[in-house]
Amino acid sequence: MTRGDGRLTTELDPDQPGPRDACGVVGVWAPGEEVSKLTYFGLYALQHRGQEAAGIAVSDGSRTVVYKDLGLVAQVFDESTLAPLQGHLAIGHARYSTTGAPTWENAQPTIRSTSAGTAIALAHNGNLVNTAELLKEVGNLGIDMGTTTSDTHLITALLTARPDESVADAAERVLPQLRGAFCLVFMDENTLYAARDPHGVHPLVLGRLATGWAVASETAGLDTIGATFVREVEPGEMIAVDEYGLRSVRFAAPEPKGCLFEYVYLARPDTKLAGRGVYATRVEVGRTLAREEPVDADLVIGVPESGIPAAIGYAEESGIPYGLGFTKNSYVGRTFIQPSQSLRQLGIRLKLNPLVDQIKGKRLVVVDDTIVRGNTQKALVRMLREAGAVEVHIRISAPPVKWPCFYGIDFATRAELIAGSLDVDGIRSQIGADSLGYVSLDGLVRATEQPASRLCSACFTGEYPIELPAAELIGKHLLEPPAPRTADSASTSVREGTTA
Repeated sequence: MTRGDGRLTTELDPDQPGPRDACGVVGVWAPGEEVSKLTYFGLYALQHRGQEAAGIAVSDGSRTVVYKDLGLVAQVFDESTLAPLQGHLAIGHARYSTTGAPTWENAQPTIRSTSAGTAIALAHNGNLVNTAELLKEVGNLGIDMGTTTSDTHLITALLTARPDESVADAAERVLPQLRGAFCLVFMDENTLYAARDPHGVHPLVLGRLATGWAVASETAGLDTIGATFVREVEPGEMIAVDEYGLRSVRFAAPEPKGCLFEYVYLARPDTKLAGRGVYATRVEVGRTLAREEPVDADLVIGVPESGIPAAIGYAEESGIPYGLGFTKNSYVGRTFIQPSQSLRQLGIRLKLNPLVDQIKGKRLVVVDDTIVRGNTQKALVRMLREAGAVEVHIRISAPPVKWPCFYGIDFATRAELIAGSLDVDGIRSQIGADSLGYVSLDGLVRATEQPASRLCSACFTGEYPIELPAAELIGKHLLEPPAPRTADSASTSVREGTTA
């Protein structure tokens, strides 16, 4: 294991309520079905994993078409855009950028043709840590990357580098070269492929449809499209699905290190990870938190959405009544209109507003999933006091986040993480709470029902299971040009479709 120095070159918006998400991927092979619509609904179920861009690639056996755009899944696709996407095979992606800027060029799926005429489309959830090494190899091969700046495009370029190789052979050559976290779905004109890194950092699951197969980042994505869960894609495994059935290839020995943060925040509560329901895990974390960090209070409330199951568990264990403390605006997704400094408080109220009749005159336990920079909790404490709360006790269903993630979750730099420089009492003072308590790492791990040896807890401990390169060879903007782009260089239409 290596300890990172935390110099990740990315920044968070002050209004962002927590860590940025990972990405969501879907793949469908189902002759006779409307695969583009199945993929759309699968992506819709995974919208929480990425809100910057969305895209779908579809093949009818002779031609592969990609349609992608910036925005939410429902903003990018409608009946008119899905109608031309006809075929028996599709993949889809909902993006949050962890390598490369949030531009149309970096939206996924990527698509690239070999000199032999085969098109490969690919979608990726995760983040590679040997991007600089792969970029050098792509350069040595003389491949033009154009204006793309994501690690996903490097993978696609390497898969199409040798015209004499089949896609399966290219994948067996390229996949062992990739280091970091990756869940891939990719396709040529006839075959759906899916692959998961040897550490299985993020989830990828396989499901059965009436006329075919599906893969998705979470079991909730399979449920939404009516696919029956079969199993996880194993760490270090690649599967292929075509008219001859399903095949599996092991490209690396498994060394499981599932992301602990998937249980805390990333995954939907109705998803299962390693056979354990996320909702049940979060409720158990709440029970553990009540035992480890008790307090006298009148009401337990949760911060929507991921704080609510833990709040229910805290209330059950402590005997303190649970109630709704906030009303959430369900129509607020990722907003591209940033408030001015004077309107920061309104940015929080746009999403959450306290229920005064529930709160006034009461001592509150407020359960949230994490504290990243502390801005959101500070605003929430202020709102609750203004609503008449007598005491505000913050309880967090994860240990202090002290280190950035390099495997597909976009945290702030270590300098921006409030727990990177302050102890618990210092954070309590900063956010204005009467008390502050975190669940222990051991308590969180026990709730997952997974051994600690099979989990990645780097953001809590600084111990990174996949070796990191030097600080200058890693980061979100590693592939970005050194000088800012001019307006002329970013004029590509965001309503463009790509055909190969």
